[in-house]
Amino acid sequence: MGKGYSAAIASNPYIVGSFACIGGGLFGLDISSMSGVLNNNAYLDYFHHPGSNAQGGIVASMPAGSFAGALLVTALADKIGRKNTVILSGIIWVIGSIIQCASINRGMLVAGRVISGISVGIASSVVPVYQSEITAPSIRGRLVSLQQWAITWGILIQYFVQFGCSYINGVASFRIPWGLQMIPAIILSVGMLLFPESPRWLIDNGREEEALEILADLHGKGDKNNELVLLEFEEIRAQVHFEKTEGAKSWSDLLKPGIFRRVGLGTSLQMWSQLSGMNIMMYYIIYVFQGAGITGRRGNLIADSVQYVLNVALTIPAIIFIDKWGRRPMLLVGTLLMGFFLFLVGGLQGRFGDWGEINGSRVWVITGHGSVTRGIIVCSYLFVCSFAITMGPVSWTYPAELFPMRVRAKAVSLSTATNWVFNFALAWAVPPGLSSIAWKTYFIFGTFNFAAFIHIFFMFPETAGRTLEEIEEVFAQGHVFSAWAIERHVGKKTLEQAAMERKQVDGGFIDDVKEKESA
Repeated sequence: MGKGYSAAIASNPYIVGSFACIGGGLFGLDISSMSGVLNNNAYLDYFHHPGSNAQGGIVASMPAGSFAGALLVTALADKIGRKNTVILSGIIWVIGSIIQCASINRGMLVAGRVISGISVGIASSVVPVYQSEITAPSIRGRLVSLQQWAITWGILIQYFVQFGCSYINGVASFRIPWGLQMIPAIILSVGMLLFPESPRWLIDNGREEEALEILADLHGKGDKNNELVLLEFEEIRAQVHFEKTEGAKSWSDLLKPGIFRRVGLGTSLQMWSQLSGMNIMMYYIIYVFQGAGITGRRGNLIADSVQYVLNVALTIPAIIFIDKWGRRPMLLVGTLLMGFFLFLVGGLQGRFGDWGEINGSRVWVITGHGSVTRGIIVCSYLFVCSFAITMGPVSWTYPAELFPMRVRAKAVSLSTATNWVFNFALAWAVPPGLSSIAWKTYFIFGTFNFAAFIHIFFMFPETAGRTLEEIEEVFAQGHVFSAWAIERHVGKKTLEQAAMERKQVDGGFIDDVKEKESA
């Protein structure tokens, strides 16, 4: 019965495709593992009250490790497999968490966070690849976008753990949450043992029989002779052969004509997702609400938790409707709304705030204006909702759709690495920024959002509802600065043409396979 139950789990494409998202949740755990201790007196006392620059460095050490992890994925996932790479990321996370939990000084804490960051960088890059290679095309986009939802759940769960432990006196108030964050990683590494390897990786390594069996379990109810399974098997085999003969041999291939533009789009979207200001609202929401006038520790924790709940809830509509709404509309609406709400926060802070002191630190704070405080909190909530329902999921989905097969692995890895470069820079820069230019920081990030709107409007073509081959045709049109003018039908075949071509291709593949089997 145990084997049957395990086999049932491993052959369910929804379970297989979504379980690996725990890897994305590790990133979320890290975000709130730091945001929840920024006003914890035990943490501040034990690590000698780190100043804005020191605290920025502690927080930024995780994305620094993630940058290295993201660049490692291309070689690592090809060498040991997608599944084993996901398992390895969980093991590395456990090691980093142990070091953080046992930290006796800032250096040890930073070392633990760098190691955990390597895990997050690996997981954030390999999980979408594993999902896209293990799931059927009909559910692929939705499952890849679950990566962002898993991040929001990680943030929420860890924050409530931090909230509960804040009632504990002493160093246990921050050591227990840092220790408990090992549990999801252990579940991930152990649980992945039950799941299959990527069929594409197996074929690439000469294990075609195993690949066919996995495809049959996932997409053909165990029937190896299922026509769609045989078709998919032959398509993957053809793709693997193509990559081996025509694929990118070095990183310089990303600079070739027709590819460089798309690399720029993928990396810049990850850049804009970080420059949107979401770092402020996730890592340093404690500082934002302190500046708004909420100085009580319990009140601050409660206000923060509402924001994290909204982040989880508002990601759901994006997952459901991402293919219906389209990538461009979501990005354009999101950047406008985020810029608007950040300018409101900055304007209210600048008009009603003044320099003060909280826990011995110089802080720009609003006092005696309850309605303004509430207004800033609402604007912060609306900003997070705007990100969750637009930029958050699309920033992971769009780069995976842009690139031709021969460069996809390297290009997606580079896009993810760009995310971590800017995450690192902003995680370090925001605390000194808030302590020096205060409310003007919000204007800077608001301006970034409006700049992103202009860039996306002119240069980002729509990819929703198009196959990879159709996307190739869209970019072949050469509309570099007029992506807004590309009509929905460009690159698309009529339903009759697509059906006829599909029928011819399917029949050809299936006949070839049957001839080989009979021989």
